[in-house]
Amino acid sequence: MILFGREQPSFEQCCQGRDRLPLHVIRFHSMGKNLRNSITYRFAATMETRPYLSKTALSIDIQALGRQISEVQRRDGEIPWNPGGKTDPWDLVESAMGLSIAGYLAEARAAYDWMANKQLPEGCWYTAYGKGIPEDKTKDANMSTYIAAGVLHYYLITGDKRFLLEMWETVEKAIDFALRLQAPGGEIHWAISPEGEVDHMALLTGSCSIYMSIRCALAIGKVLGFSNRRWVSSQHLLGQAIRFKPYLFNMTKSRYAMDWFYPVLAGVLTGAAAKQRIDRFWKKYVVNDHGVRCVSDRPWITVAETCELTMTLAAMGNRALSEIVFNWISDKRYEDGSYWCGYTLPDMTIWPEEKLTWTNAAVLLAADALYHLTPASRLFYHGLRSEQKRDVPV
Repeated sequence: MILFGREQPSFEQCCQGRDRLPLHVIRFHSMGKNLRNSITYRFAATMETRPYLSKTALSIDIQALGRQISEVQRRDGEIPWNPGGKTDPWDLVESAMGLSIAGYLAEARAAYDWMANKQLPEGCWYTAYGKGIPEDKTKDANMSTYIAAGVLHYYLITGDKRFLLEMWETVEKAIDFALRLQAPGGEIHWAISPEGEVDHMALLTGSCSIYMSIRCALAIGKVLGFSNRRWVSSQHLLGQAIRFKPYLFNMTKSRYAMDWFYPVLAGVLTGAAAKQRIDRFWKKYVVNDHGVRCVSDRPWITVAETCELTMTLAAMGNRALSEIVFNWISDKRYEDGSYWCGYTLPDMTIWPEEKLTWTNAAVLLAADALYHLTPASRLFYHGLRSEQKRDVPV
């Protein structure tokens, strides 16, 4: 990968440790307080040297997006959806990833510290919090494992191996919690109720996200010199269930766009199988020139789902179509540079009107996947699966 005229490290190279990264990447990691300005400068310089890039790329205000997330963040590191809104573990991690991309590394680190401090003894988190107080005591497997993706993402940007070591126990406990809910067929039961009962329903989107999180946890372990063959085996079983046993998952959720593209985004389906899935259901979920319907039978376009489809297409290597999709949301912004959550068609009514942290984080992740703003831009890239399989067979 070429970025700013230089060869960039692959995912595998980045995961080998800071000391093995090319010098220009180490300098990138070492900018400290100047990182935000550097990312903005590098992005602007890239745009100037690539005049063919879309108006979306030219109009992204990275600082505004990072600032919106940081201003909502509470002093203890918690990141709610919006001021006074709820916090859930998955979206907090997504928001922390957005902060890292925008150069708000101290704020991202505070979010991960909050997660570590709130982790329950069995390795999970409650589904929803308000000002640190549990509001929904459901224990969701997917919401608990996504911490692995966030921790690896932070490491790829900072090269901070000490952070990985400090967070390893948190990640390990989180993955183990989810895998205790894995059924013999490979699917993972989605949650434990507040009353302590396992809900045996399996969700396709959540299971795909868990698959990706296990991959990230294995990568972290490799950096630290740890291995876990049980995780490898469990990921393999989960992948087989997703690929070949759709009847194991709640099919009523197939109305949701994430059930369509998450098997591809998470890397469960790659190559021809990924292309076939995206092509087969494109018209069901996508409104050309607008974006992705959150739910196939509802006239509601959401920015986050559109950004995740952008990331999916970029992960597949379809840069051209990825940029077209990202371009559709170029003007779906408030005056302060933050993005709408979504809007209805054909009346173009913004709904909801709140400025959501995780929506802005999704825009940053999509921008990074497309324009390689940070060394973590290839986190979801399918071209790296072959590298992973040589070292971690699945």
